Amino acid sequence: MTGRHGKVAVFGAGSWGTAFSIVLADAGNDVTIWARREEVAATINEQRENTEYLPGIELPPAVVATHDVEKAAHDADVVVLATPSQTLRSNLVEWAPYLDPSAVLVSLMKGVELGTLERMSQVISEITGAGPDRVAVVSGPNLAKEIARREPAASVVACAEEEVARRLQARCHSPAFRPYTSPDVLGCELGGAYKNVVALSVGMAVGLGFGDNTTASVITRGLAETARLATALGANPLTLMGLAGLGDLVATCSSPLSRNRTFGEKLGNGMTTEEIVATTRQVAEGAKSCSSLLALAQRTGIDAPIAHHVDAVVAGRMTAQEMMDAFIARDTKAEIY
Repeated sequence: MTGRHGKVAVFGAGSWGTAFSIVLADAGNDVTIWARREEVAATINEQRENTEYLPGIELPPAVVATHDVEKAAHDADVVVLATPSQTLRSNLVEWAPYLDPSAVLVSLMKGVELGTLERMSQVISEITGAGPDRVAVVSGPNLAKEIARREPAASVVACAEEEVARRLQARCHSPAFRPYTSPDVLGCELGGAYKNVVALSVGMAVGLGFGDNTTASVITRGLAETARLATALGANPLTLMGLAGLGDLVATCSSPLSRNRTFGEKLGNGMTTEEIVATTRQVAEGAKSCSSLLALAQRTGIDAPIAHHVDAVVAGRMTAQEMMDAFIARDTKAEIY
């Protein structure tokens, strides 16, 4: 092997899977990306570029792609999962037989599964049988295009086993990407999933023509809502103040590169969810996970007005303007309660 570390398999050739492959290669790993479509794998290998998801970004020599699951997984001691969250279960059933039983499984996904209300790490453990010491999460303010351009960024590598988190930290510490470790997998996952819902809400406010006071208010109340749910489920509240909480929230809510914010802007402009989905290939995770996060909050007994109203707009039961009106009309209370 040419890498200083070894081989990493990245399952998912979308923008984030490809961008993280660049990080891994820069950090000294040999990387094999598995692509669902053969033509995407062929383009990566022949043109050294993922023209569909990250056009104009040259991929390092240590990154190759394949459509063959067995070939992708062969000899990989770290397996990175970068598919849309709602397709993870079905994909992993297909991939699991080919994965090394000692490989560390890393989730880049930011969602909660519809129906089961499971976080991605829970789905991974359920399908593969991997214990907490083999399941990790990478989460933070990591917009794929900026990462791919090697703009400086930081993130959190979370795993219940501290030594595994440190090993993964070394595997993805590149000149432009600074990872921190955490044992709080739950907090990192909920921060990553919930910020997408908040970003939809912020995008709607922008689409309606509101300015920075409104968006700052929505971001801050969104963080409070996220922290209420996460801490009720056992997360460390400080996780939500860090890169996987506030950091990810600010990046996703503030950047025009964010799919969720852009999706929200289109809702604010009056488009329906069906119209938006019909015009874009990439997935806005918040539009898929808002109903499962709302259900998780309700099951936990947590007040979740942003998730409640965003779910109503995405489902077409309410307009973006009605959502903003409903926020203003809510009873006032103490900020900390």
